[in-house]
Amino acid sequence: MYDIENKGEEIYRLTERIFPICRSITGKGVRETLSIINEYLSSDSIQFDIKEVPSGTEVFDWTVPKEWDIRSAYIEDESGKKIIDMKDNNLHVLGYSVPIDKWVTLEELRSMVYTQPDQPDLIPYVTSYYKERSGFCMSQKMLDSLPEGKYHVFVDSELFNGSLTYAELILKGKTSEEIMLSSYTCHPSMANNECSGPALLSAIIKYVNTIKDRKYTYRFVLNPETIGALTYLSINSDHLKEHLKAGIVLSCVGDDRDYSVIHSKYADTITDKSLTAILKHKPKCSEYSFLKRGSDERQYNAPGIDLPVIGFCRSKYGEFPEYHTSADNMDIVSPEGFRGSYETLVQWIDCMELNEKYRINVLGEPQLGKRNLYPTISQKGAHNSVMTMRDFIAYADGRNDLFDIAEIIGVDPCELLPIVDQLLDKKLIEV
Repeated sequence: MYDIENKGEEIYRLTERIFPICRSITGKGVRETLSIINEYLSSDSIQFDIKEVPSGTEVFDWTVPKEWDIRSAYIEDESGKKIIDMKDNNLHVLGYSVPIDKWVTLEELRSMVYTQPDQPDLIPYVTSYYKERSGFCMSQKMLDSLPEGKYHVFVDSELFNGSLTYAELILKGKTSEEIMLSSYTCHPSMANNECSGPALLSAIIKYVNTIKDRKYTYRFVLNPETIGALTYLSINSDHLKEHLKAGIVLSCVGDDRDYSVIHSKYADTITDKSLTAILKHKPKCSEYSFLKRGSDERQYNAPGIDLPVIGFCRSKYGEFPEYHTSADNMDIVSPEGFRGSYETLVQWIDCMELNEKYRINVLGEPQLGKRNLYPTISQKGAHNSVMTMRDFIAYADGRNDLFDIAEIIGVDPCELLPIVDQLLDKKLIEV
């Protein structure tokens, strides 16, 4: 059905390529990331359409901010020794930091530096998008080690009227009903919380592109978190309300510790039901209510928007110790983790493509043997292999969809896919 043997390694390598880039909610880093992803997709002759929305554009209750360009940032002591330098780790500069070039005392420096005291060896990820300030990030241990004296703080950056960049790719299906997968491109060098989502989404695009006669139209979106989703919805919400069947936001999908779903507001959509039905058969699965939201599922479920969108992670954002720190590096994501995420989404897509309320079209229990669907020898144990088919048929009465039946008979929905194919081939079921 699909080859996943090398997919984990392929997604890991793409993650590795985009990891070093200093991204933010606007700017060159976003465009560079999207350029690399389009290069990856070019072998399949598909590309994201890159959109630019000018600074100052009103998007619902928000405004697209000025664009941020960061060129250099460091702190040096009186001897000229660099204490920190964003060239070594781009988390060292406060996101959206405005320019500064002056000497300060240690006390003044402390007011400009952000640390994570409960993880004293790590650099935290900190931003100030909507209030102008200059700042830096370093480990608590480093800050505590600094002696009294003067320090040169330097940020070479610029805020200007530019634009916010997002990307969209649509693969048409037989119907106008849509499935959407989205992720974001706004965090600097963090592997799981940032790079894993766009890399996995890109590999899924390649898979969907291979599906012949796909039922659904597929919409793929990469945008800066929050402001990007709001911008996208301000343009597309009316269309999505009419056409969106199911949607998933991908975040933190590269580790191999857990599988996680963050439900929609009322956890009552086909997306909630379908992904949960698959994840419950994984080695470890955690479910989180909408009250534990934190990514763009917030915007897609906002009052007046109310789309059937949920979140999918391996270890959920905010729940793993490396989250939003310098420890979220290439060591915590793995080809194995990516392979599990890729397989899960492929399974979900395959199940969604075949999901219907099927009805058996003969009266009484069908004679499976004459259709080569049942052993012709009746012996203890011989029928075990077809019991799932018989159970499926028993509940294929037009009341239950694929996921309902899987729940009733206690199997992974993926186990029903070949059964549905066989029964359709034999013209035993209809929609």
